[in-house]
Amino acid sequence: MGKLFGSGGVIYKPVEDLDLTPHSDEIYVAADVKGSPHSFLFLPISSIALLIAPRMVGLVIKIFTWVLESRLFGLMLVYILKKANLIHKFITYAELKEPPVFVPSHPCDGIVYIPSSKSSRSPSRHLVLSRMKFIVSLVLNPPKSQMKMVSYSPGTLADHQEQEVKSIQTGLSPPDQVQLAAKCLPPSTEATENTQQGFRRWTIQDYSRAYSSGETTPTKVAERFLAAVNESSMHPLNMSFFINYNSEEILKQAAEATRRYEKGEPISILDGVPIAIKDEIDCLPYPTTGGTKRLHKLRPCTEDACCVERLKSCGAVIVGKTNMHELGVGTSGINPHYGAARNPYDPSKISGGSSSGSAAVVSAGLCPVALGVDGGGSVRMPAALCGVVGLKPTFERVPHSGVLPLNWTVGMVGVLASTVEDSLIVYAAISGQLSSNPTALLPTVDLPLLNKSNFISKVKMAKYREWFNDCNNGIRECCEKALDKLCSLYGWETVEVTIPEIEVMRLAHYTTIGSECTTALSSYMKKLKTKELGWDARVALRVYRSFSSKEYLMAQRIRSRQMHTYKEIFKKADVIVSPTTGYQIAGNFLGLPAVTVPVGYDNLGMPIGLQLIGKPWSESTLIRMSFALQELCSSSNRKPKVFYDLLGKA
Repeated sequence: MGKLFGSGGVIYKPVEDLDLTPHSDEIYVAADVKGSPHSFLFLPISSIALLIAPRMVGLVIKIFTWVLESRLFGLMLVYILKKANLIHKFITYAELKEPPVFVPSHPCDGIVYIPSSKSSRSPSRHLVLSRMKFIVSLVLNPPKSQMKMVSYSPGTLADHQEQEVKSIQTGLSPPDQVQLAAKCLPPSTEATENTQQGFRRWTIQDYSRAYSSGETTPTKVAERFLAAVNESSMHPLNMSFFINYNSEEILKQAAEATRRYEKGEPISILDGVPIAIKDEIDCLPYPTTGGTKRLHKLRPCTEDACCVERLKSCGAVIVGKTNMHELGVGTSGINPHYGAARNPYDPSKISGGSSSGSAAVVSAGLCPVALGVDGGGSVRMPAALCGVVGLKPTFERVPHSGVLPLNWTVGMVGVLASTVEDSLIVYAAISGQLSSNPTALLPTVDLPLLNKSNFISKVKMAKYREWFNDCNNGIRECCEKALDKLCSLYGWETVEVTIPEIEVMRLAHYTTIGSECTTALSSYMKKLKTKELGWDARVALRVYRSFSSKEYLMAQRIRSRQMHTYKEIFKKADVIVSPTTGYQIAGNFLGLPAVTVPVGYDNLGMPIGLQLIGKPWSESTLIRMSFALQELCSSSNRKPKVFYDLLGKA
């Protein structure tokens, strides 16, 4: 069909020839994500799962979906959509030399395997076949290449060693890891509370201190939590934070934690602390719906996901399963079955997605921390829109067992938290390889010493001006101001660079996540009736099914190019900085760690996040830098319109 309609593809120059300097002639292609997502009011928007398409409501979206799902007209409409969105130009009919990278793994010591386009020898298929069984049909005739080791440059941080860290030794239990993280925290914020002008949510430390002093108990907090959820679920708020929660189960966990504190035997600093779980992660006794009406009946939850099991072992009170965009295929957080997870800063606006409920409950004070899953910014985007911290670790840092298999090579369990300190504690609790896979060659988990008064020095932050400025003026100015503060106070430096083919990477990521989602769900979709899904999920899945094995393979070749590009960028700088919303894909597609920190508000009073993208396994550096950023910007924090004080101190 491409030749029939004259669809020409881009001929890419060899990746080694790309100019990454600020004066590069590489053309920036902007995606249609410009502006603030907060401007979208609560209407049944069809996101078309990030494809550029008209936003339709009511009867129009229904007619569009019916046409898209028809055999004849559907094929034509999908073709038009893919061509209009430049998938044909940049992916389907493109020409390039680089062979594919199927999994964004980063072996120890910063070594990453990048295929070379200058060799005639074939790569080993063992890794690809063992990690990507579903891709067997694509590698029957792999491109000729040689796998070579390329080390990430240490940049300006000497020998790429994390500055002032505690390393978690192999064999430590999650409670031990949490206690180690607690020793890395700065002095209690209670001592400095009177000097802070901005609003402050209660943290894990606050809960633990209140329990230990007898000021309150986990049971009292659980009772306040249940009352708050009930109030927020009713008219006129209709916040729709949760898909599922069980009052008896929550009170039971809280009572057990209360008894431990009464005996003076709390398990860890997380004991009795309420934590919510995105409904994409297995957590007994709840079903895992993935935001759908019936998927949990076809895929029953039989045990806790590894990350949930680790939190429970630390004594955390799991308070239920948070709302999400259906199947994670959109970014609004509007769910046709369980309601729209509304933004606590303005309930008439979206919370972002797909980890919408997790971001909203943290923002509203119902939990200091929640877990989400980040397949395309699904932790960082809602965190930024709801004014909280969102941390996405390096690919494979947190075990993915027990998570719905919607995105094998781009998804990662992430943390949404009130503060950077809280994200550190939960990151410590859930990180580390599975005990059933002790031979995995992963670097140790390093925790930054936030209790040190001196911050990292001589940091270089890469900034691609065209990319950074592709947002409205209010967001750009707010993020620029935050960077200026960091440079002025700590002596950090902004390095201008060019990051080519950003829109190409976005489309390659979309092709990848779509292909992996439909493959993973194929056995269940045969038993699901189409009418049981929402309209935008039906549209997304129809587009996903259109991707061919060739397009998937081309997307992985784009991944190869981008991994090389970012490796070169990290020779010039320690992190890459950008506004958060609309800029998340690199962390997922390339398996890199990333974090968003709230830095201000737009002219409507809605939060703005600044994102830091780091080298593989550099979570310690990112968390330390994020803490410095938080210290500079927290004085301007504002209280959301919908907020609950579970400690009863307000």
